[in-house]
Amino acid sequence: MTDQAGEKQVKVVKIKTSKLPSWISKFPIKVTVNDKSKMNLGSNELTVLDRSTKQTFAVDGDGEVRWYYLRWNQHIFEQLDNGHILLFNKIKSGDEKYNMLVETDYIGRVYRQFSFDKTLGKSYAGEGVSLVHHDVVEKPNGNWLLTVHDGSKYVEDTIAELGPNTGKIVKVIDFKKIFPESMYKNSKIKANDNTSSGLGLMDWLHINTISYDDKTGNILLSARNQDMIWSMNYQTNKINWIFSSKTESQWPSSFRKYLLKPSSGTKYPGGQHSVYILNEENNKLNVLLYDNNIVVTNGDKKQSGKFSAATEYQIDTKQKTIKQVWSYGKNLGKKNFTEVIGYAQRLDNGNTLINFGFKNKGKESNIIEVDAYGNQVFNLTLENSVKDMTYVYRAYRMQFYPDNYIFDATK
Repeated sequence: MTDQAGEKQVKVVKIKTSKLPSWISKFPIKVTVNDKSKMNLGSNELTVLDRSTKQTFAVDGDGEVRWYYLRWNQHIFEQLDNGHILLFNKIKSGDEKYNMLVETDYIGRVYRQFSFDKTLGKSYAGEGVSLVHHDVVEKPNGNWLLTVHDGSKYVEDTIAELGPNTGKIVKVIDFKKIFPESMYKNSKIKANDNTSSGLGLMDWLHINTISYDDKTGNILLSARNQDMIWSMNYQTNKINWIFSSKTESQWPSSFRKYLLKPSSGTKYPGGQHSVYILNEENNKLNVLLYDNNIVVTNGDKKQSGKFSAATEYQIDTKQKTIKQVWSYGKNLGKKNFTEVIGYAQRLDNGNTLINFGFKNKGKESNIIEVDAYGNQVFNLTLENSVKDMTYVYRAYRMQFYPDNYIFDATK
């Protein structure tokens, strides 16, 4: 503590905590590599294990649990500019779907929460389907971009901007109005999660990531069920480029100008997750994604199912070309192949944290940190319950209690 006169006082308080909850302790955590001198641990950084369902928790460089969240959470764990975190909860643990977007902090104070029993003013027929699903990103104006359903039989093909101060939806982009009609009307891909089976829902696009570029106002998105990533201007809805193995002849002529041409040795992604922008300079845009490497509708059929990898691409946005400049995972082979989920994060020291979340058909989640040369500096494996879908959806390395977080005990 520093008082108004500049005098500092320090007191160390020892707190004895209770035992870890059984839902953590019954899933063994095994760390086989942890070179902390080369890991990106920074100032009070932990690795968040954001599980597909149920509770989220975080570990240190030794794999010791240092924080956990008691409410059931699905997919979303976003650290906001004010130091708070945004999660997607169930109102009650017994509810059939996740239905509450919650702005909280690391000690559990709730600042705002939004119920999603309805979407865009319309009742939704599929009572077992969560209306917000994979991702959320905060815009510079403080609004949140959400991946949502639009209330029709076509799911996971819409994004919406929510103003958290008002609770109002201020913009919606329905990608059925952006992409060719044939892509969704001819699709035979049915939604295959447990809650939507039997409801006749069509999951032709399956948006699992949205990334917003503050400098350009562009958004970058990943569509797993089209094995495709693309960039567009958020204000105008104009497409900038598309990266997909679907041949030029399969696209209407009006879309062909957007297609990126890959250089030799550049692999098309398949069923990918977590694409986001690393940097952009002089028309050269670098992006990082997690390539599940499984063909859903397009993808790389020759390599599908053989490995999964974190991959960095460099895109020449003027020439509409793309080349693969870095990748890790191919050398691990089929033992680290993950047909669903996964994440890749470029850390401040240049290392990359990779979540092979559905390893061994979901029985394990393997989180690996590698340096720029592919040397492992951290390797953690968490045993999962496939029955309860407790595998790690994403793993993040982040600073807990960031500098811009202030807890006001008077409020």
